[in-house]
Amino acid sequence: MPKDIRNLVNDFQQKSVELSDNHESKFLKKLQEELPKRKKSYAWLYAAASVIVLLGVGLKFYTNIDPVDPKPLTNPDATQVVDLGDISPEMQKIENYYLTAINYEIASLEVTPENKALLDEYFERISKLDADYKRLNQKLQKEGVNNETINALITNLQLRLQLLIQLKDQVNDLQSKQNKNEKYTI
Repeated sequence: MPKDIRNLVNDFQQKSVELSDNHESKFLKKLQEELPKRKKSYAWLYAAASVIVLLGVGLKFYTNIDPVDPKPLTNPDATQVVDLGDISPEMQKIENYYLTAINYEIASLEVTPENKALLDEYFERISKLDADYKRLNQKLQKEGVNNETINALITNLQLRLQLLIQLKDQVNDLQSKQNKNEKYTI
């Protein structure tokens, strides 16, 4: 039999409900348990690192900017150092990119007694490439700007970076093999 809802509403008596004294603290405790925990945010650290890198790059370019030379070159036989950066800003960017990457890879290497021989071998190759790079810069200075010399300079930088990356991979392989051997000997 259907009931009339109006009668139900009229017959409704509100029950008084009293909350315990520590109801709020219990509720907050349950809420904290149910909510996902926040992970630590390192966004500020990334922002700080990028600011430091930008300051470093800005300082590098600021120190590379030469003030206007008050004395013009009067002697045409005077030697001037010419490198990729003197050719164009794009070449300066390329050279800076590779040199920064090369220096970063060298700085990230850890010398240990186990990998010292390997490092010495690679650094010998890299020093030969560095000497070749200086020779190519002298050739650029003597013969003037030409595509062949510019391409050789860029290729030299690429080869040095590739050698360092190969070296880093071999050092990592050597360390992982040593770690495996240490696991088995323990």
